[in-house]
Amino acid sequence: MANATILWADDEIDLLRPHIMYLEEKGYRVVAVTSGRDALDAIGEEMPDMVFLDEQMPGLSGIDTLKAIKQRWPQLPAVMITKSEEEHIMDDALGGKISDYLIKPVSPSQLLLTVKKHTERRRLQSEHSTLSYQQQFREIGMELADCRSTADWETMYRRLVFWDLELAATDDTNIHDIFLAQRHEAGAQFCRFYESHYLDWLAGREEKPLMSHTVLKERLMPLLKTGNPPSSTFLIVIDNFRYDQWKYVQPLVEPLLRVDRDELCWTILPTTTQFARNAMFAGLMPSEIERKYPQWWVNEDEEGYKNQYEDRLLEENLRRHGLNVKMSYNKVLNAQYGRRLVDRVDELMHNDLNVVIYNFVDMLSHASTDSNVVRELADSDRAYRSLTRSWMEHSPLMEMLRALAERNVQVVLTTDHGSSRVERPVRVKGDREVSVNLRYKQGRLLDYNPKEVFEVKDPALLFLPRRHVTSPYIFARAGDFFAYPNNYNRYVQLYTGTFQHGGVSMEETLVPWVTLTPRK
Repeated sequence: MANATILWADDEIDLLRPHIMYLEEKGYRVVAVTSGRDALDAIGEEMPDMVFLDEQMPGLSGIDTLKAIKQRWPQLPAVMITKSEEEHIMDDALGGKISDYLIKPVSPSQLLLTVKKHTERRRLQSEHSTLSYQQQFREIGMELADCRSTADWETMYRRLVFWDLELAATDDTNIHDIFLAQRHEAGAQFCRFYESHYLDWLAGREEKPLMSHTVLKERLMPLLKTGNPPSSTFLIVIDNFRYDQWKYVQPLVEPLLRVDRDELCWTILPTTTQFARNAMFAGLMPSEIERKYPQWWVNEDEEGYKNQYEDRLLEENLRRHGLNVKMSYNKVLNAQYGRRLVDRVDELMHNDLNVVIYNFVDMLSHASTDSNVVRELADSDRAYRSLTRSWMEHSPLMEMLRALAERNVQVVLTTDHGSSRVERPVRVKGDREVSVNLRYKQGRLLDYNPKEVFEVKDPALLFLPRRHVTSPYIFARAGDFFAYPNNYNRYVQLYTGTFQHGGVSMEETLVPWVTLTPRK
């Protein structure tokens, strides 16, 4: 059975018979025609996997044939073959969305390589990725058993994200199942590591990694203090943005902005905007914010928007560290406002620091719970990343990055926390005052199995506000979520397979901190 069907259009096709025979010997079926018109007719009948076009055919030229092909069959790979090396011909071909370009005389090996690249790329990439992961599976397992530091876990998470993206190209369900099992084991081990060290980091008994409440002091402020800074620094915060989502959209950003630094930051608990982003902007833990700036902290059981004072917390944070900078703060909740902000980019350039928060990814996460349509579209981590990339390509954020790429700026891209796709319900009981988040709970009358949760009985150890004398916090691990015994089946049906945040997982707590500069 032929590997693929190739349509070859050349007015001197008889002279190419040895090349055609060579391809046929390699298992390919070749349909030969002598004009562009015949090529268009043959495509409709033969439905080839790719097309070779002679550029200098009489009548309908190769370039005109290419344009007609792309209008009717835009995904069909087309390769131009020409005797000429003139630049304008190449420009015309590239403008017609050519797949490849060969200069006569072409060798049989050149043709074979081109055919394989365009008809078998996905299969070859899939086979290569599968084989490479199989070879590294045991090595990753051994390294997992030896992860003892934050640096070890950062390296491991990067590696798992790499393979998650790499294996997305394969349809081999067996290798996907093997990888998911290994990632599940890694997630469980990560939770054990995080729980055994987190309180020591906060208490100063161990050297802590880069964290929510220290990242601006350690990474942003040095950029603002440099002796010869760019005209402006833009801190772009994408709410609820995971590291794997960043790696998936990075190819969209890199043609515009060079990645100077790609780090991981460890978020505080709970991994929600109210706690993690307030801590990031304030440079303080939540209980410290409540004590130092009570007018700017809103507890969960109080009325009011929980992050309405983060701009003031940031101003105070900068002031405490001796930075008197001109700053703007903008929160983009819809595309209209985002595009108006792009129109104001020259005005923003007069500020030393511009903070811009984009909320779409967080809305997408919540929509996976509230909308059956979105849940169907984001039914896996791979699909969730794909939706993020689709948004990114057409978003006001991408327009902003294009505008910044033309200016003398430095850009920081980060987030406050990530999210975890939840699949396993964990039973918990509580009264009406218990917090409603699915990944963490706080309250006086909590009833749960301590072995199934990360339990901290004294909120002071977490540097979190204490609501009652006895008011512990519990956090869900990896893919778990909390469900009440009453209406248990409804909870399970409603939330299984959704993206939630607030608990402990690599996806929620290890988030990107990326510094970018324009390529121009």
